[in-house]
Amino acid sequence: MKIQLFGAAVDALRPIVTKYGDLRIVQEEPDVIVCYGGDGTLLSAERQWPGVPKVPIRNSRRGNRCIAHPPEAVIERMARGELVPAKYLKVQCTVRHTTQADPAFLLTAMNEFNMHMGRINSAVRFVLWLDEEPYNQGREVLGDGFVVSTPFGSTAYFSHITRGVFHAGIGLAFQNTTEHTNHVIVPESAVVRLRVTRGPAMLAHDNSPNYFHLREGHELVFRKHDQSATILTWKPMSHPSDDF
Repeated sequence: MKIQLFGAAVDALRPIVTKYGDLRIVQEEPDVIVCYGGDGTLLSAERQWPGVPKVPIRNSRRGNRCIAHPPEAVIERMARGELVPAKYLKVQCTVRHTTQADPAFLLTAMNEFNMHMGRINSAVRFVLWLDEEPYNQGREVLGDGFVVSTPFGSTAYFSHITRGVFHAGIGLAFQNTTEHTNHVIVPESAVVRLRVTRGPAMLAHDNSPNYFHLREGHELVFRKHDQSATILTWKPMSHPSDDF
């Protein structure tokens, strides 16, 4: 098995991996990415190697989505083929301006998309469609922003807004808006379309360092991505929002 090591402290893993003849450390075309760090390390690895199975080993106090067992035990279990593959939904977002015919760009997220007001003292306004049906009778939403979350990501910012998590579908959370509710859960087959009616706004996804500027007329279309994220876990997962 070809192993790519990823994380700030991966040198500590090299002597453990080399004990197993069936494991070979590579820099290209890996079969598995071994992530050594916290939740952010896992998300960064998925952005860099989308779809390649990940083994997240905790080396952080904030690694709830990383295996908490010692690295020696995790790597031994991996070498024996005893880790359990789990599939996790990813969401894609197509971003374009209504004056442009072609999509400006396409992003994917394992955790969440976060659209937030671009100025701290100026709310963002937007309208929503769920499967092309106007949300809230097409009335404009006014507030700090909007989050689109996977079940995997529901334990993060979505949970801070809603004080809850979900196990299936796609979660939509409203940040300090005029809405009567702070969240909606739609089926994972749903298509969510958002149009900015007054900006400025910013778009972020997962823990990417890149932010995208939005203005009036920008449209965001969210839907299930064709490719899932695969994570090898210590034991079977009952729900995608469960800690590892």
